[in-house]
Amino acid sequence: MTTGPVRLAIIGSTGSIGRSALEVVREHRERFEVVALAAGSNVEGLAEQVREVAPRYVGVSDTAAARMLERLCPGVEVRTGGEGVASLAGLEDVDVVLLAVVGMAGLGPALAAVRAGKRLALATKEVLVAAGALVLEEASVNGAQIVPVDSEHCAIFQCMQAAGARGSASVERLVLTASGGPFRLHERDALERVTPAEALAHPTWRMGSKISIDSATMMNKGLEVIEAHWLFDVPAERIDVVIHPQSVVHSLVEFCDGSMVAQLSTPDMRMPILYALTYPERWALKLPRLNLAQERELTFFTPNFAMFPCLLLAYEALKMGGTAPTVLNAANEAAVRRFLAGEIKFLDIPRIVERKLSACRVIEEPGFEEILAADAWGREVE
Repeated sequence: MTTGPVRLAIIGSTGSIGRSALEVVREHRERFEVVALAAGSNVEGLAEQVREVAPRYVGVSDTAAARMLERLCPGVEVRTGGEGVASLAGLEDVDVVLLAVVGMAGLGPALAAVRAGKRLALATKEVLVAAGALVLEEASVNGAQIVPVDSEHCAIFQCMQAAGARGSASVERLVLTASGGPFRLHERDALERVTPAEALAHPTWRMGSKISIDSATMMNKGLEVIEAHWLFDVPAERIDVVIHPQSVVHSLVEFCDGSMVAQLSTPDMRMPILYALTYPERWALKLPRLNLAQERELTFFTPNFAMFPCLLLAYEALKMGGTAPTVLNAANEAAVRRFLAGEIKFLDIPRIVERKLSACRVIEEPGFEEILAADAWGREVE
């Protein structure tokens, strides 16, 4: 980190996390410098951001988007395609890369960031799900730092810091909280008739379409279990999930002496984003404060694996190891896309993922090309 403004590259700037990050930047304009922005197809939204924060570099998905952006924002250097976007994560004049794109599209920028020794503020959980060993090895070799942005993993990270824990040796158990999504009180038969619009209606968080569907199936929590394993070096059998509908306790850590440390706050992604960008410092943030006296109740209960088989499938993939989580993630991404397009039913998502996971040939210690091959195979429509 430099002594001047924190120099940022925001990959996925027009999504919900990217927009929240720019809200944080607005609150601390003099302490941040946005060097680079990247987005997919929302060129007009990206152009508005460029005009506001004046980055020197911008990344977009293809040449047509690049030409449109150059017309809207003359003078900015535009890089295109996956390689162009990834190159922004390795820029010499960037301190922190906030990665907030959907799915495996984040792997290239993540590797570019850690290979360049940057701090990677990671909001794209699929990166560690699909390629955790590879990304962590590259980070270790190049002196990069990975700080989680997901509210649950940021909570665990903060709990570890608050307790003075050094590594996982003193950790008995990680407890990830989950809202339960929009269907936690439904009967399983009713899930056969769920529409995309119903599945997108998350009760607590404002999120993109893919993560909203993952929350509805609880695959999102399963992916977070796998991500927690890589981030905190804790095995699957010591990572639990509890349903916590109020979304006030963002996660907990139980230590070997029986004590538990939890992180609580109002549910707003700006807090974990700011913490990931500025750690180990804490900067002020204008958010509603949590008033425990006004909270009527904080409840916790065990998830129903029969209702949400995707969560169980994620545990199974983590225990299988190797490329199994890569296949799990790929099959899920493909199935979610088909559900949103109206091609399959809601409960077809776990069915497709289970078939793919059962049929996959696990490679124990995959390299980059083997990860890409497993990902491609997992996406193939049966």
